[in-house]
Amino acid sequence: MNRIVDVSTDGQHLSAERGHLIVAAAGTEMGRVPLDDIAAVIVHAHGTTYSNNLMVALAERGALLVICAANHSPVAVMSPIAGHHAQTASMILQADAAKPLKKRLWQQIVVLKIRMQAAVLVAFGASSEGFQILTRQVRSGDPDNIEAQAARRYWPRLFGDDFRRDRDAPGENALLNYGYAIMRSICARAIVAAGLNPSLGIHHHNRQNAFALADDLIEPFRPVVDACVAAMVRDGIREVEKEAKQRLTNLVVFDLPGPKGASPVHVCVGRLAQSLARSFSGDSSQLVLPGIPDSLQLASAGRRQE
Repeated sequence: MNRIVDVSTDGQHLSAERGHLIVAAAGTEMGRVPLDDIAAVIVHAHGTTYSNNLMVALAERGALLVICAANHSPVAVMSPIAGHHAQTASMILQADAAKPLKKRLWQQIVVLKIRMQAAVLVAFGASSEGFQILTRQVRSGDPDNIEAQAARRYWPRLFGDDFRRDRDAPGENALLNYGYAIMRSICARAIVAAGLNPSLGIHHHNRQNAFALADDLIEPFRPVVDACVAAMVRDGIREVEKEAKQRLTNLVVFDLPGPKGASPVHVCVGRLAQSLARSFSGDSSQLVLPGIPDSLQLASAGRRQE
């Protein structure tokens, strides 16, 4: 259940038939994918239509439907309303979680994100000077916004002094949008599977954001996307086209180190969501986070390993 289905050709119709997602154009079948294999369907094409049976089938399997704008940034996500046998109890504990606990959890996430960013810089021959100091300065809840301080150093070192992170910009920004959309959908699916409510974040909060918790959990995994985009820019790929999509989709199975050996990103995200649920129940306040890949791994992120 780890396949990402990308729909980027205009005027296609998506439906469900005998356990498969069917893609058709002008009444002619163009392809089919087993529904049980799908983690998310990402749509950023004009004129796409869907059958209600397909949306029901995706929801029953815990798969997400992600709708993207022209800049490849997600604007809507359809997720199932039930995905865990103890969902109601888990959501009550999540809603009642104390602020000090949520602040400690966010501290762990920010520290790992900055450590990951430093590793990405090293992998692409850039300086990571100061990043180790920044990780030591992250306090509970990150009240000093060390995360933002790290970002101001990170982006120009990775993509050049003229680069600005802008969701509406083309080139590297569009590639980042697409990669983050994939990673966000994996996080949202893991959250629902863990019996949690994706709207109730531990740090991100916005009345109009139905996936605040996904925006929390994605943070340590964003640098993996950044590494893949940096590798593509190095290879002369700057547009969201077939090769770029394939590499970014491959990140779902990119291996990250852990206490029990290497595991694909989607497994690491699931473990993180499950550990978060346990922290809300009082079992542990320590999140299960992945380790830092070595430079060779990061420099080849997204390339299919033979």
